[in-house]
Amino acid sequence: MTPQLELRDVPPRAAWALEQAGVHPLLARLFAARGVSRADELDDGLARLLPPDTMKGTPEAAQLLADTIDAGRNIVVVADYDCDGATACAVALRGLAMLGARPGTLHHVVPDRAVHGYGLTPPIVDLARVFDPALLVTVDNGIAGHAGIDHAHALGIQVLVTDHHLPAVNAEGRPDLPAADVIVDPSQPGCAFESKAIAGVGVMFYVLLALRAELRRRGRFDAASQPRLDALLDLVALGTVADVVKLDANNRRLVSQGLRRIRAGRMQPGVAALFAAAGRDPQRAGSTDFGFALGPRLNAAGRLADMSIGIACLLCDDPAQAAELARTLDAINRERRDVEAGMREQAALLLESLMPAGTPPPAIVLHDEAFHEGVVGIVAGRLKERLHRPTFVFALGGDGLLKGSGRSIPNFHLRDALDRVSKLHPTLLRRFGGHAMAAGCTIAPQDFDAFAQALQDIAREELDEATLQRRLATDGPLELRWFEADTVSLLEAQVWGQAFDAPVFVDEVEVVKQRLIGGDKHLKLSVRHAGQLRDAVWFHHAEPVPERVRLAYRLALDTWQGQSRVQMMVEAAEPL
Repeated sequence: MTPQLELRDVPPRAAWALEQAGVHPLLARLFAARGVSRADELDDGLARLLPPDTMKGTPEAAQLLADTIDAGRNIVVVADYDCDGATACAVALRGLAMLGARPGTLHHVVPDRAVHGYGLTPPIVDLARVFDPALLVTVDNGIAGHAGIDHAHALGIQVLVTDHHLPAVNAEGRPDLPAADVIVDPSQPGCAFESKAIAGVGVMFYVLLALRAELRRRGRFDAASQPRLDALLDLVALGTVADVVKLDANNRRLVSQGLRRIRAGRMQPGVAALFAAAGRDPQRAGSTDFGFALGPRLNAAGRLADMSIGIACLLCDDPAQAAELARTLDAINRERRDVEAGMREQAALLLESLMPAGTPPPAIVLHDEAFHEGVVGIVAGRLKERLHRPTFVFALGGDGLLKGSGRSIPNFHLRDALDRVSKLHPTLLRRFGGHAMAAGCTIAPQDFDAFAQALQDIAREELDEATLQRRLATDGPLELRWFEADTVSLLEAQVWGQAFDAPVFVDEVEVVKQRLIGGDKHLKLSVRHAGQLRDAVWFHHAEPVPERVRLAYRLALDTWQGQSRVQMMVEAAEPL
């Protein structure tokens, strides 16, 4: 679907104030268009992080962890099988060891997607029992783990939930929290923490900050001798970007601090190994490296194999062993790409029957017997981007039920839509959960058509024609003086991501030449822009463009034989 190009509004007073404060003129315009009005909002110092005690449950979590550590009893971290869960697990285990947990008392378990499903379930509790835990600590899960928590309590095991997902809602419409000993989740009722978009790895990092403060109060160390938890920020940054959470000011600080350490060579051996396996230079690390290089390699383990491999890589202190684990993750990711390619081809065939006239329905729901459970979320995301429709893709799980992963568009809260489905059809959804833009659910195979119809009915009711029109927010023309390599470096040094999008510029150009490259999958252009010839590439686009167009593009450097030049990376084109 061709997007409609929209110009971001740039509040002139905000842009002027930022420039007067010393912000680069181009960045001042870009930041003002993204809601930044004061230079201090760009301060990424650790002192500017939101205080841990404003996150509900952190003082109680700190006391519970400190008591367990003091008693020398075992702690088992219950992880999730995505990048956020893996980094949160590594942060928890590394941080607890730094803060005094005795050797041999820290362990972890991670569900197998196909065997255990998601979250803290009774089988996962039983898996953790082999370590004789006094305390289970969930990371990036647990807010919906009612049965698992009850099972743990029946066995005499305490449970600390650290999560960032929305809690379930009961029949009266009120949040239904599990009976954990302590819950730390900014989405729970009564939590005053301002950054509701923090990732699971960020929540665990904040719990460690609170634990360090509690141990200071107990006299374990003073402010001068306390462990430096900022050494974990490379992992926090990776998990935050890979989980595609909104990059509000607090999340940008966490990511910026992590990137700063990586560029200086201060990172976990496993993170360094992942950069090497992906062929990326850590000295020029940017948030796109997390989202498109390191994150997918970790996520591939949870999708097709066992996330224990990814966690082992992040916990490894031996560079050679970390490199071997990173190469294994890279191989799994290549396999994931092959599986995804086959699923996308099959999805394209299924779509022909859904949209014979070429117009997609208000929501897309697909299932095929050959679909892989671990890749449905990626395919749903690709289809959502292509068709600009809320999309669910289902695969058959090992338990005989259909496991679906969904991705949404702005103004359609996917998790709330599932909640409406559950209320309108009480027996339809076996399990569900998630966020506004991403959610998952489990249904019986015979209920697939009923679910598809229910979701489409809700989408038809909530989405009007204007909302279903894909839009691309742009930053307008790029002044000719900024079309240079230094500008690319300047932009790459910033933290961009979800809800703080990387700049997309728009200029009128004349297309001089165009040809297909990369197996006829991508369009290579030579365009005349402001009287000068520029190179442009439009990935995953094979249709020719008119001679004169408004080109929406990002800036990148094309390096060949030691020579670099600025290149336009095309996002969209409008005929003039």
